[in-house]
Amino acid sequence: MPRFFINTIPGEDTVISGEDGRHIAKSLRMQPGEVITLCDGQGHDYFGEITEISGETVGVHITEMQASKSEPSIKVTLCQGVPKSDKMDLIVQKAVELGVWRIVPTVTSRCISRPDEKSAHKKVQRWQKIAQEAAKQSGRGIIPQVTEFTALKQACKDASGKRVLFYEGGGERIPVVITELDTDITVYIGPEGGFAAEEVQLIQDAGGFAATLGPRILRTETAPLAALAAIMLVTNNL
Repeated sequence: MPRFFINTIPGEDTVISGEDGRHIAKSLRMQPGEVITLCDGQGHDYFGEITEISGETVGVHITEMQASKSEPSIKVTLCQGVPKSDKMDLIVQKAVELGVWRIVPTVTSRCISRPDEKSAHKKVQRWQKIAQEAAKQSGRGIIPQVTEFTALKQACKDASGKRVLFYEGGGERIPVVITELDTDITVYIGPEGGFAAEEVQLIQDAGGFAATLGPRILRTETAPLAALAAIMLVTNNL
C-alpha cells in the first residue's frame, strides 16, 4: 500500500497536494477508491481511501488510525564522525532503514570533510531528504532528524540516555553494554582514522561505555550499520 508522510494530523477528510499529490496522480496513476497510508511523522498511521483526484490534488477519506508498528522500542541517536566523499549519504539512508531515531553529523579532530557553514547546511538538507525517502520506503512511523554539524564536545553534552562508544580500541560485547530494557541510547562512531585518544576520554568522561564490533576493523560507513543491526537484535527489535 503506498505510504506518504503528511505535516499535520488529518481529520476525517484530508487533502494531499504538492510533490506527493503529483506522485499519486501522475506517477502512480492511482484512482478514486484505491487505498493509501498516511503517516503524521509522530508514530501514527492513518489508512484512507482516495475520494477524488483533481490535477495534482488528492482528496482522502480517513477510515482508520493506529500507532505505527514499525518503530523500535529504543531510540538510538547516532553521532557519526563526518566522513569524506558521499559516504554519509549511505549511512543516513541505511541507518534510517535500520531504525535510527536521530543522526548527528559530528565533527572530530580526524574529520577530513570540513565544509563551511553554507556548504554544511546544504549537506544537511540533502541528508534530511535522504532520511525522508528512506523512512517512506522502509515504512517508518517517523522521519528521523538529521541535525546540523556538531562538534564532538557539544555532542557529548547534548547526549541522552546511555552513551556507547564504538572504536577500534575494543570494549565490552554489545549484549553486555546494551540490554532489552534500554529505551534511549547515544552511539558514537568515528570518521576515517577513528577517534583520537583525547576524544575517547572525552566520551568516557561523559559517561560513555566502550563497546566492540568484533576483532575486525570496520570502515566508518560499515560500523554504524553493524552497530544499529546488533542493537536492534539485542533489544528485540530485529
